[in-house]
Amino acid sequence: MILFCHDWWHIARVRSLALRLANLEGLPADALEAVELAALLHDVNDWKYAREGQDLLTAPNAIQDCLETAGAAPDLTARVLAIVAGVGFKDELGALQRAVSPELAVVQDADRLDALGAVGIARCFTYGGRFRRPLHDPGVLPRESLTREAYTDARCQQTTINHFHEKLLRLQGMMKTACGRRMAEQRTAYMREFLQRFDSEWRGEL
Repeated sequence: MILFCHDWWHIARVRSLALRLANLEGLPADALEAVELAALLHDVNDWKYAREGQDLLTAPNAIQDCLETAGAAPDLTARVLAIVAGVGFKDELGALQRAVSPELAVVQDADRLDALGAVGIARCFTYGGRFRRPLHDPGVLPRESLTREAYTDARCQQTTINHFHEKLLRLQGMMKTACGRRMAEQRTAYMREFLQRFDSEWRGEL
């Protein structure tokens, strides 16, 4: 299954943003290799790509095999696996707050920043179209308390506009780095302006 909002260019943008955040946040040079590799590999065997019946627990093994084949040192492989394991949005739904390493913080923030702003809007509608989600239905309200189970259940289809309210607008408050929070604030403001315009046009006011 190809998800065009999670293609190579998504990976390239996350890599670039993660390295930029790492430099802005003052991470040491020896952390950059783990950050870059984790950004490149963070979507390997992601659950969103899975076909029905496919094993979703193969990502760590696939990443480990890739790194070992490339000759990565065991400690580097362990660091990359630890970063990738913590990136996902679903794993923070209903979970207790946990310690986050600086390396994980920049990769996670970079991945979430790519879901915001103009690129985030484009990705959201691409994803919704791929899964034939309704564009908008004013009678279907966003879920205010989204659980991990509901978020990952393909049967719980929501409208594309509701996805903004259920997930995307929440990401700003989930950023881990100071630089990520500043970027997220700008990108989220742009999305809010878009949603206000969308609502006005939907109701025929503009």
